[in-house]
Amino acid sequence: MSKQPPKKKEAAFQNNPFKSAIKTLQDQEKQEQQKAAAEAAAKKKVVAKPVKAAKARPEDDDVGLFFSAMDGVHQITNRGEAPKVNPRLPEIIDDNAEALAQLSELVAGEGGFDVADSNEFIEGAAPGVDRNLLRSLRRGDFSVQDTLDLHGKTAAEARGAVERFLSDSQRSKKRCVLIVHGRGLNSKDQVPVLKEGMKVWLAQKRMERLVLAFASARPQDGGTGAVYVLLRR
Repeated sequence: MSKQPPKKKEAAFQNNPFKSAIKTLQDQEKQEQQKAAAEAAAKKKVVAKPVKAAKARPEDDDVGLFFSAMDGVHQITNRGEAPKVNPRLPEIIDDNAEALAQLSELVAGEGGFDVADSNEFIEGAAPGVDRNLLRSLRRGDFSVQDTLDLHGKTAAEARGAVERFLSDSQRSKKRCVLIVHGRGLNSKDQVPVLKEGMKVWLAQKRMERLVLAFASARPQDGGTGAVYVLLRR
């Protein structure tokens, strides 16, 4: 049996479909092996270096200690402001006025209050009170030791508030207080209802045990919209 020439064998191999498929698979497997080897070599070259922990600096410890110490501390918002104090003196400004008040208490007798008023001011005193005492009261010779503001109250509410305020003030050993009644500019027909009521409430018979005198305040204390009330001891 005669042998085929080499060229014919190679042609026969190439024309064999099974052998051609095997050759293709072998080539693919070889390519995959080469690719895997290349990836493995690349991974060996790229090695992640461990991250070194930052060395703690002394100033970092100081900052941490500072914030720990300041925990819960609130910022002062009124820095530079002087502390609020009551500008009023707690006691009588003029000793002579106080002596006159004590004398008036001794001579004050029974009877209705002597009341004077105009469109601008109101004032009144218990019977027997020296008129000089009213002058001292108007001048501000007595320090204001407490204040009652009647704005926004009805006449009935204001009357009750005035009586409680004066009673509590006398019980607290206060000598002079201020009651702000307003000028009635926002009232119906601009009638100063509370101002008119003050003349009646302060001069009523049962208030004699509390009130020695009253007078419209100085401009800085409310002027004709407020009244000083001098209390008995």
